[in-house]
Amino acid sequence: MAEYYAGVDLGGTKILTGIGDASGRIIARSRSRTEVERGERAIVKNIIRSIHRALEKAELEIESLNCLGIGSPGPLNITEGIVYETSNLPFRRFPIVAMLEEEIALPVLLENDANAAALAEKMFGAGQQVEEMIYITISTGIGGGIINQGRIFHGCCDGAGEIGHMIVNPGGPTCGFKQHRGCLEAMASGTAIIREARKALQQQEVDGFLGFEGSAEELTGFQLARAARQGDQAAQEIYEEMGFYLGIGVANLIDLLNPELIVFGGGVMKARDLFWEIMEHSVADHAIPAVREDCRLVEAELGEDVGLAGALAVAISRGGKDAGKED
Repeated sequence: MAEYYAGVDLGGTKILTGIGDASGRIIARSRSRTEVERGERAIVKNIIRSIHRALEKAELEIESLNCLGIGSPGPLNITEGIVYETSNLPFRRFPIVAMLEEEIALPVLLENDANAAALAEKMFGAGQQVEEMIYITISTGIGGGIINQGRIFHGCCDGAGEIGHMIVNPGGPTCGFKQHRGCLEAMASGTAIIREARKALQQQEVDGFLGFEGSAEELTGFQLARAARQGDQAAQEIYEEMGFYLGIGVANLIDLLNPELIVFGGGVMKARDLFWEIMEHSVADHAIPAVREDCRLVEAELGEDVGLAGALAVAISRGGKDAGKED
């Protein structure tokens, strides 16, 4: 008899829910608004409704499910099932696992969303043949997850893997946490790229970018990348600087953790052609050569499905009779 699992990729604006089998194949999915303005309990209700909608599409009953995996922004405590707080959800020490289990007859497993994505790439994507792997997502911010001996490395209190907040330029700008000056997220995220481009326009360091005629506030990453591809030198230099600092961060990870593989995902990877080579050169300049030679740098394979696949991977890897317990 086939085993089925539910996964929820919980974000600040949307809830993505999927029903999958033990191989990670998504057989039905549902998308709905998070509605953070309505508070914690309303979000839980929306999650439950999204699960039932996905089950209807899969033509399954909830009794067919083994367990539910939740990928959530952190910080959080996976053992206690608590989300401490996030920048885009109204949670404050919220017992999301207990709340969900009160409403549905299903074991619920919580995981940091970046860790879940790392596990998905390990189980179903680019990392299937390795045991030591790092996943880095480059988007609005920079997140990541560490796979050690085939499993997520959580650290002593589920806080490991905050790759975006290691310092690569102590004199640099701050990230969203404000106290982290010059961290990788502040220097190489999508937000960082646009910040530098807008600052150049506002301070009249450049006359403009090729193909863009709006105000600094209207500039998007797509428009900046297009200008760079059309030969705009200022736009190219912004991506080159981003690649340089990303390479320093990657070199630090290689020297510290000696992974077999580093997998890169996230929306900024659509502009890979503008920074990848610079990043590789920066890695080569800053990492220990013998350690660097044993590590491959590749693009993620799961694309936009990685968050949902991650929530399912958590359910599949930690589900079954021992759901809710560490292996």
